[in-house]
Amino acid sequence: MPFGTYYLLGLIARGGMAEVYRAKPAVGQRRLYAVKVMRPQLAREARFIDMFHREGKLAMVLKNRCIVETVEVGQYDGRHFITMEYVPGRDLTQVLRRCQETQQRIPVPHAVFIAARIAEGLHFAHTLADKDGRPLNIVNRDVSPSNVRLSYDGDVKLLDFGIAQALMKFTSEIGILKGKFSYMSPEQIRGMPLDARTDVFSAGIILHEMLTTEKLFRGDTEFALMEKVRKAEVPPPSNFNRRVTPELDAISLKALARDVADRYQTAAQLAADLDALIAGYRFDPKELRQFMRQLFRKEYAKEQEDTLTALDVEPGGLSMSMTTTAGRMQTSPPAGTPTETVPRNTMQSGPQPPPPEINIEPGEPGDPGEPGTPDTRPGGDKPKGFWGSLFKKRK
Repeated sequence: MPFGTYYLLGLIARGGMAEVYRAKPAVGQRRLYAVKVMRPQLAREARFIDMFHREGKLAMVLKNRCIVETVEVGQYDGRHFITMEYVPGRDLTQVLRRCQETQQRIPVPHAVFIAARIAEGLHFAHTLADKDGRPLNIVNRDVSPSNVRLSYDGDVKLLDFGIAQALMKFTSEIGILKGKFSYMSPEQIRGMPLDARTDVFSAGIILHEMLTTEKLFRGDTEFALMEKVRKAEVPPPSNFNRRVTPELDAISLKALARDVADRYQTAAQLAADLDALIAGYRFDPKELRQFMRQLFRKEYAKEQEDTLTALDVEPGGLSMSMTTTAGRMQTSPPAGTPTETVPRNTMQSGPQPPPPEINIEPGEPGDPGEPGTPDTRPGGDKPKGFWGSLFKKRK
């Protein structure tokens, strides 16, 4: 359905903060976008709107290959929205879940590559300065698997970076936990001042979970979970995965050091050590592309079909790499691009499954986690896996 200068093609995801739609320009270039629209209840307060737009504009300057590009921030028909590049693919939570369902792992070289690209994107944001050279001191605060997008072309991109700070400021007020306890740093749990090293810790959690296919921090209650994060007692990943080398163990544990002084001081240092390991694996980024297309074979085929249909392109006339990357949300309109907001109901072609919830409801102790391949531990005990009974209930 029409939405300002776009046609909305269907709902991608819905969360406590916003709804995300796939869209294309009503006229002009053949390209897909992801349009994120703020929930109406949040738009009732001017301070939320101000934060949404301010942080959205900040996201527009985050131009890096490892961060989803924000192209517009605006308002249409009373709805506040952010437009981003569309990245065909899946977020890391979905990848890990599929790995568990199919009894396989993310290969170690792939996991190292993904973590290195996460660190690269974080470092770019951490060191960004304004036009006068003054540091912007950006800290994401919400580095989690659901905010890491893996494209069918093998790209790794961080999502929601530009508005992470704004969202964190009012999550407690609207009763929605944006920054998951499971991916917070010890200092973040304590409510202490944060810097780039808190994002390094969160990236370390993601690396550890990709290598082990086990949730690093879990608890029966939110309090128990927070206590485990605060103590930050981390076992070496090799305890769960024999393919993890001592060098990779050391990198993972340094990123997850409880004391910030013992941790990697910059995300660039973490990325450099990971990239050095990748060289030893002789890893080709094309391997991640192949992995994603095989892991989500049916979804990839449907993505191609839907893209051709949406852009009115003859079969064979458009490759997946030309469809632009699919992300979550982005901001600030380029010159000549109007602003817009999204109606709650959108027309979708054909029956579609309900969109995934992208936020955790209050009371859930952490994110559903990232599953992977069950593995037998040294003692012969089987790990419980990421989902356990929760996964069965949701199924």
